[in-house]
Amino acid sequence: MDLEQFLAKVPQAYSAADRESFAKAYALAQKAHAGQTRASGQPYLAHCVGVANILMGMEVAPSMVIAGLLHDTVLDGHVTIDQIRTEFGETVASFVEDLTRITSLPQISRADQHEEERVPLPPAADSEDSHLGDNVTETIRKMLLAIGDDIRVVIIKLADRLNNMRALNALPPDRQKKIAQETLDIFAPLANRLGIWQMKWELEDLGFRYTNPERYNEIANSLSLRRNKRQEEINNIISTLQKLMEQSEVKATISGRPKHIYSIYRKMQRKGLGFDAIRDLRAVRIIVDDVATCYKVLGIIHMHYQPIPGEFDDYIAVKKPNNYQSLHTSIIFPDGKPVEVQIRTYEMHQNAEFGVAAHWRYKEKGAQISNAYEQKVSNLRGAISYSQTLADDQELIEAMRSDVFRDRVYALTPKGDAVELPFGSTPIDFAYQVHTDIGHRCRGAKVNGKLVTLDYQLKTGDQVEILASKRGGPSRDWLNPALGMVKSSRTKQKIKQWFKQQDREQNLVHGKEILEKEFKRLGITQFNLQDLVEYTNVKTLDDLYVGLGSGDITIGRLINRVAEIQKENQPPELTLVPETPSKGVPHDTVTVMGLSGMATTMARCCQPMPGDPIIGYITRGRGATIHRSDCPNILRVKDKERLISVGWGTVEQTYPIPIQIKAYDRQGLMADISTILSSEPVRLVDMSMTTRQNLVKVNLVIEISGLGLLSRVLARLENLPNVIEAIRVRPG
Repeated sequence: MDLEQFLAKVPQAYSAADRESFAKAYALAQKAHAGQTRASGQPYLAHCVGVANILMGMEVAPSMVIAGLLHDTVLDGHVTIDQIRTEFGETVASFVEDLTRITSLPQISRADQHEEERVPLPPAADSEDSHLGDNVTETIRKMLLAIGDDIRVVIIKLADRLNNMRALNALPPDRQKKIAQETLDIFAPLANRLGIWQMKWELEDLGFRYTNPERYNEIANSLSLRRNKRQEEINNIISTLQKLMEQSEVKATISGRPKHIYSIYRKMQRKGLGFDAIRDLRAVRIIVDDVATCYKVLGIIHMHYQPIPGEFDDYIAVKKPNNYQSLHTSIIFPDGKPVEVQIRTYEMHQNAEFGVAAHWRYKEKGAQISNAYEQKVSNLRGAISYSQTLADDQELIEAMRSDVFRDRVYALTPKGDAVELPFGSTPIDFAYQVHTDIGHRCRGAKVNGKLVTLDYQLKTGDQVEILASKRGGPSRDWLNPALGMVKSSRTKQKIKQWFKQQDREQNLVHGKEILEKEFKRLGITQFNLQDLVEYTNVKTLDDLYVGLGSGDITIGRLINRVAEIQKENQPPELTLVPETPSKGVPHDTVTVMGLSGMATTMARCCQPMPGDPIIGYITRGRGATIHRSDCPNILRVKDKERLISVGWGTVEQTYPIPIQIKAYDRQGLMADISTILSSEPVRLVDMSMTTRQNLVKVNLVIEISGLGLLSRVLARLENLPNVIEAIRVRPG
C-alpha cells in the first residue's frame, strides 16, 4: 500500500493537519523498514500500516495512530526516541518508548514474524491448558511498568497484536500455537477489561483457531453449513421487527449480531451443550436514541413474543465490569425457534465496540464524558500499580490473574454504593475493599439479609453487610488457600501487613505452631527443615517460622515443596510391576534399586502413599512389602538384610489413607463432612464413628492422590464448626 492509498482510508473524523502528520510518520516508517519483509513475504511496512488502520477504525487520538505507524522503528529501523520526540512531540515519543520496552522484552512473543522465540504467560493452576512456560514473572513485571503510566499504550499494543494474529498463518505451527495461547492468556483478557469488544472477539477467535484447530474448524463448519438458511431467517426477523418498531413509532436501527466461534465454544463448555443446543445463534441488535426508548422497545418485544425464562439481563441498570451496557433478552419467534435480542443506545454501542478507546476519542473532541470511564482507567491502573509492589513471583502472577485479567463483580453496601471486586471475591474481600480496618475486624457477613459463611462467593448485585467486632485482627486461616476465604491479592497483602506488624517473637511462635500442626496432621515425621529454608530464600529456620507466622510464606507452598523433595530423593531406577496389584495400587508406582519384575504389596499396617518416605521388606513368596520408613513394624525388624531401598515411581491412581476427625457432636456434622469429601477428588472407602458423651471420633479411609490434596482436605475438615482436629492416622 502506497502513501496515497493509505491516506485514502483515513476517516473523515481526522483533520487535514492530522493527515499531514500521518503522511510524515508513514514516510519515516517506510525509510526505517526499507528492505525488511515478514514471513509471508510482505514488506514489513504493511504491518505498521495495518496497525494504524485498526487504530483509525476506532477513531482514536492522532498521536496513537502515529505511534502505531512508528511502534517498531526504534527496535528494527535504528530511529531514536529523540528523533521521534523532535518530529512528533513528547506524547508520541512516550508511546513509542513504552511499546519498544514491551516488544524488546525477552519473553513476550512479538508475534511479528521475526525469528525470536518467546515464552508466554503461564496459565492458572486450574487451567485446562497448563502447558506454557513458567519463568516469565520478571518480564510480566516489566510489561506492567511499561503500560502502567498510560493505558493508551495497551490499546496500541492490542492493535499491534491483532494485526499480527491476522497474519499468523505464515509462521511454523509451533510458533503459531505459542503466540495464539499468549493472545488468549494476556491480550484478549486485556481487551475485555478495557471493554474493547471489537478487538476482544477477534483476538479470541484467532487465538482459538490456532490453539484448538479441530474444535475451531468443527464449529466453523457447523456455522457454514447453516449460514445461508440462518441469514434468511435473520433477514426475516429484522424485517418483522422493523415493521413492529414503525408501528410503535420507534426510530431504531436493527441488524444481525454475529455469533463468534470462541464464544460459542465457551458456552458449549460452560453449559455442557452441543452445537445444536446453543440458543443465541440467531441474534439481532436494536439500537435506539436514548435509555427510555431501550426499555420501551423491551416492553414492545415482550408484548408480542414469548420471552424465555431466565434469559433476560439488564446491563443498563447494572453495568458489566468493563462498563458494557445493553438489555439482553431471548424470545420465541413465530417459527418456534429462539432469538436473542440486544437493545442499546448509539453511545452504548460505541462504548461496547471500542471501550476505553471511545473514552479518549470523546476526550480528544472536547466532549463532556461521565466519570465511569475515568474510574475504569483509574481502577485498572491502580490494580497494575498494586501488582508491581508484590515481591513474590507466584503472588504477582496470581494478582494479575485475579485483579487485572479476570472478570469483575459489583456488590452493594447497605447504603447502595457499588464496590468493584475480582470475580470469586468473598465477604472478607468486600470488607477490605470498603476499609482496611473493617476487614481486620470482620467476623461475619449478611448477603441480601441472610447470614452467609465467609467463603461465600459474591455475585453482582449482592447487598453485603459486614458484621465486625469492636477490636481484633484477621485470622491466619484467611490466608490458607485451601479454605478459599479470600480471593483478591490486595486483600491477602493487607492481611499479611497486619501480621507483619505483630511482634517478631509472636510470629515465630505462631509459624512454628503452624508447621508442626500441619506435619502432625499429615503424619510427616522425617524431614530436613533446612531444605525449606533454602527453598524460601530465608537465612535461618527462625526466619522461616517468622515468614510463616506473618503470612509471607504459605503453608500450602511448603507442603507442596515437601512432596516434591520427597519425590526427588527417591532414586528412579527400575520399574517394579506387581503380579497381583492390590486395589488402588497400579503398576509403575514403586521403583526398586537393582531389581526388576518383583511383585509388591502395600503394607496394611502403615498404608503408605506417594510422598511418604518408604522402604521395602523382602518376604518369602510375596516379593517386597512396601512400608512407611517410620512404621513401628519396620523399626522393630532384626533381619536388616531383608530391607531394600525403594521409591515412588509414576503415580497413576489414588491410595487408601486413614484419617481421624475429632469433634464435639452436633446435628449436621456428618452431612458437612460428606459435602467436603464429595467436592474434592477423593473417594470414601470406609467410615466408622464412635461417640463418648458429647465427643465424636470419625474414622475414615479415603483414596487420595498426594500430600498436597490431603493437606487441603484435612484443612477444610478441621475448619468445620465443632471440629477439634482432623489428622492422618499414623502407624502404631
